[in-house]
Amino acid sequence: MKAEFRAIKTPAEQALSAAFAAARGKLPGGGAITALRDEAFHHFDAHGLPHRRIEEWKYTDLRALMREAKPLAEPATRTGVVTGLAGVEAGRVAIVNGRYEPGWSDLNASDAGVTLTELFAFAAEQKTYRLGDVPGKEDIAFWLNTAFMTGGVALRVKENARQPVHIAHVFAGNSAAAMYPRCVVIVEPGAQLTLVESFEGPVGLDYQVNSVLELVIGDGARVDHVKIGSDGEAALRLSTLGVTVGANSAYNDFAFTTGGGVVRNQTFVRFNGEGTGASIGGATLLRNRQHVDNTLVIEHAAGGCKSRERFRSVLDGQSRGIFQGKIIVNPHAQKTDAKMASHALLLSDEAEADNKPELEIFADDVQCGHGATAGALDSALKFYLMSRGIPEKQAEALLIQAFVGEAIEEITHDGIREAIMQSAINWLDARG
Repeated sequence: MKAEFRAIKTPAEQALSAAFAAARGKLPGGGAITALRDEAFHHFDAHGLPHRRIEEWKYTDLRALMREAKPLAEPATRTGVVTGLAGVEAGRVAIVNGRYEPGWSDLNASDAGVTLTELFAFAAEQKTYRLGDVPGKEDIAFWLNTAFMTGGVALRVKENARQPVHIAHVFAGNSAAAMYPRCVVIVEPGAQLTLVESFEGPVGLDYQVNSVLELVIGDGARVDHVKIGSDGEAALRLSTLGVTVGANSAYNDFAFTTGGGVVRNQTFVRFNGEGTGASIGGATLLRNRQHVDNTLVIEHAAGGCKSRERFRSVLDGQSRGIFQGKIIVNPHAQKTDAKMASHALLLSDEAEADNKPELEIFADDVQCGHGATAGALDSALKFYLMSRGIPEKQAEALLIQAFVGEAIEEITHDGIREAIMQSAINWLDARG
């Protein structure tokens, strides 16, 4: 007789099961969306929260880090104003407590080349686009979002957007809760878009966010995507980005994280057409006991594509920064040029940096490479600055600013780049 073993459910997993049973008939969408939810939760229920024995999650053991599951956030009870980026004009789309809030938004009046539809209205009217059919759909966090998704928007970019589009995720509750927003962005062939995603919430509340962004980039299009994580210090956030890129396109992505207690930014990109170029990077600034995991999977499914992945982390206190990057080159993706690098700067003996770059190459005519470093500030450079009369803390700040500045300089939009650099300077000033 063969015994079957099943892991005992954690309190968080039990709470998620109870929450889904209670909310299943009340969640929006109906019909095909309900079937999609059921399928996704069945997958989650069979596997449970990811833990360290799952290779992709070995550094972010969610079974241990997520001790409880918060109740679903209620709709916002007031109208508010979304904080924009200083000096950047953008059409804003407000996702508040996991739902699209038109009263907080101003996109429709700002750009005729971009159409906006509420998520479930979009899903109901679509005949060609299947919700959730993007890279990363087999991930456990993606399943949870699909099961519980409470709202969001679908954006279709028909021609070059006149100004950036800002999708602002805001938690505006008075007590800790969970939100599961889902957004879809379809950029038609030849169009251009600068897209900003931001996450923010109150300090002191241990709210939870599980977001998904589906990004479809047509042939010959260009997309610059910037994600800014300034969550409250006690928040837990899982953000999944699934991207498909067409032929002869340009895709630039940058993730900037300073907030949150536990954060996982995971990006899944598949190059479906030849001749595409991509630059994917990020900068992370952490202190205290913050835990941030940047996980990246790039699939070269077509030949002649070029990708560059560059990430930098600054870790202070007892913080932990993780970078996991995997480049996959399929057998027919000849002439691939892919390189990846991750660098961590440790400001404390108690800080921890985990770097795991990987290559899976099944083609023979490629140029691929990866590298990772972790270390302290260069004592010689610091001594040089101090010998010129610069105080020690200021000398350290200049070196740190230069370190992260090399990554931030990759952002092509001048205003967004300057706003993020100012955020980095503010973080340094708060360090003292």
